[in-house]
Amino acid sequence: MRSQFLTTRAAARHMTERRAGVILAFGGGGTQTLPGLGGFKIALDALEGLRRQWAIELDPHGIRVVTLKSGGVPESLPTEFPGAEAIVDSLVDATQLGRAATLTDVGDVAAFVASDRARTLTATDVNISCGAIVD
Repeated sequence: MRSQFLTTRAAARHMTERRAGVILAFGGGGTQTLPGLGGFKIALDALEGLRRQWAIELDPHGIRVVTLKSGGVPESLPTEFPGAEAIVDSLVDATQLGRAATLTDVGDVAAFVASDRARTLTATDVNISCGAIVD
């Protein structure tokens, strides 16, 4: 949370001068909760609160604030990470589409959200979880 706050504050100073910009947060919570997530789930929910507050503070300065929620990207786990295979399986099993978002998926959506084509999106999240997170 501290890193998100400090990074956004630093970037927003420059964007405020230009009266334009997009802050993308990655993560974010949802109504679902699972055993074993502990502080991680709390941090995701806190990130959403931070995103909502930044949107209120920065929207008047022409800065949009959007969270991308992926539900987890298997490619981001090191293959040598203990239990990686089980984690990847659980990420995919939780989806409605039978697959999880890839890094390419996340990059494509992030590029769109940051572009002027998504100029109507702010103070919201974009769910790219393949149905793992049900809004």
